[in-house]
Amino acid sequence: MAETQVDEKQAAKAERRAARLAKQIGHFAKEHGGAEGQVAYIGQRGARIVLVGEDGGWGDLVAPSHAVALAAVEKAGITVHEDFDGEFAAKVKTGRYEWTRMAGIQLGGPKNG
Repeated sequence: MAETQVDEKQAAKAERRAARLAKQIGHFAKEHGGAEGQVAYIGQRGARIVLVGEDGGWGDLVAPSHAVALAAVEKAGITVHEDFDGEFAAKVKTGRYEWTRMAGIQLGGPKNG
């Protein structure tokens, strides 16, 4: 009986977390004219939800598990891609900051900060 109560509490907690993430995804989508996403397993930390807006803006969220991440994107009603490649990846618009953070320092570009 005690095990059932623990399972129910964990399920309720996961449901609340998925609802909060879905709300954040909805906010992002509204701010960027819509959104698409991709869910990636990141080990014990859970899963990463990468979001790409219709305007090319992007961001990410971390869920405590892959199941919670999938529940969140389903609740948010966004299109979910299996991989972050091709046409989906091409929608991302990056600026000077991203380029200098990703490769600029190694290539002799300006330092950030």
